Amino acid sequence: MFKGKKILITGGTGSLGKALAKRLLELDAEIVRIYSRNENKQISMQSEFNDERLRYLIGDIRDLPRLIRAVEDIDIVFHAAALKHVPVVEYNPFESIKTNVLGSQNVIDACLHENVETAICVGTDKAVSPLNTYGATKLLMEKLFVTTGNYINPEKHKTKFIAIRYGNVLASSGSVIPHFLNQIKENKKLTITDPTMTRFNITMNQALDFIIRAYQKGKGGEVFIPKLKAYRLGDLKDVIINLVEKDIQSEIIPVRPGEKYHESLISSDEIRNTFEDNDDYIILQDNSQKRIEKIQNLRETELKEQYSSDKVELLSIDEIKQILLKEKIFPI
Repeated sequence: MFKGKKILITGGTGSLGKALAKRLLELDAEIVRIYSRNENKQISMQSEFNDERLRYLIGDIRDLPRLIRAVEDIDIVFHAAALKHVPVVEYNPFESIKTNVLGSQNVIDACLHENVETAICVGTDKAVSPLNTYGATKLLMEKLFVTTGNYINPEKHKTKFIAIRYGNVLASSGSVIPHFLNQIKENKKLTITDPTMTRFNITMNQALDFIIRAYQKGKGGEVFIPKLKAYRLGDLKDVIINLVEKDIQSEIIPVRPGEKYHESLISSDEIRNTFEDNDDYIILQDNSQKRIEKIQNLRETELKEQYSSDKVELLSIDEIKQILLKEKIFPI
């Protein structure tokens, strides 16, 4: 499906960017351009991959001229670059606006300038009824992508703009598992805000499968959301302590600024525009019958209330353990 395709990944040296680049190369992409700001991460990635189909471009999505040059001759853009650490963004709100909002508009403008085939932005559950600045900026990014088709001339611009939305990828950089593992290595107590907090569970392989499904299904203007289970943070903490087989203590700390007890992937107000197939929920801005028929097997959703992490099936202790072992997160 990607044979002969030239692809750009913004934020390509992050956890998702690296995993996506590897998957795209396995699927016979002709060229994968990595666009990011951090030269050290690019050098590290080059030594790790050693594949001549990868190209590395230093650049910031805030810089439109550089971005346009990076998108030249590209077929598909996966937009994953963002400022995403909630406390950092809360303390530096306008910097996140420059990157997550204005930078995303630059990605859109560059894709239109070069008339790429498809552009997919990577969103987050924090964009649903956002409590923190990060979520608010990602909501705006999502809105920019799915509404672009409303004001462009389809005879001049062929680009399909698609948004995807899911929770934190298990064990990705900045998520709770690396935080716990660092505390264990430093012989510190595991800090947890509330054991009853819930989070959606998605592994890196599941995230990659989902991104590719959205690329295959998308016609432009949709928000794709995967069907997921969730876990309690207290259960995750207990599994990690059990797996490392050490006498580890934990302590409760205050809730961080902008942190939710439960995350949502679809708000109650979005349900009327939400449809589903066997794998995913799909939010359509235009839910006319003609629009619905463009996506095969689409049917009205069975959701009756907000799709949140405290209302879906929760993983058991044993299921969490098996997922961590399968994903090779241990030993540390």
